[in-house]
Amino acid sequence: MPDILLLHGPNLNLLGQRQPQIYGDDTLEQINIRARERAEKAGYTLESLQSNAESELVERLQRAGNDGVRFILINPAAFTHTSVALRDALAAIGLPFIEVHMSNVHAREPFRRQSFFSDLALGIICGFGARSYDLALVAAIDHLDSGANIS
Repeated sequence: MPDILLLHGPNLNLLGQRQPQIYGDDTLEQINIRARERAEKAGYTLESLQSNAESELVERLQRAGNDGVRFILINPAAFTHTSVALRDALAAIGLPFIEVHMSNVHAREPFRRQSFFSDLALGIICGFGARSYDLALVAAIDHLDSGANIS
């Protein structure tokens, strides 16, 4: 099973074509490939999953608590502002995670500034486009390498 689980919420399957002025030109596949290669280079395995279905993301999080996942990177996308179910799943499994957003959610519409996850997250990275994932993965690898017990 993977050391690192990378989860992408709704509409992120449209990256590369969806509002490139906000999200850039990178596709989700390109982001996943870079993440997997970077994790492997550091000696870790990475699994990625994108779903528009909240229940699928919740079920994967629940399995992560039992299948050896050691760290989670999650871009909840629109679920950031609505999903108590995802929040409860993350709290229940108790694994460290970083909340990731490609855009600077604090510079956008007011409703995007409310997150159901930020207070549980080890950290939040936002505003760097596809590079937000790269930065989050660097932090996750550093956390795993240090043997930190922060969650």
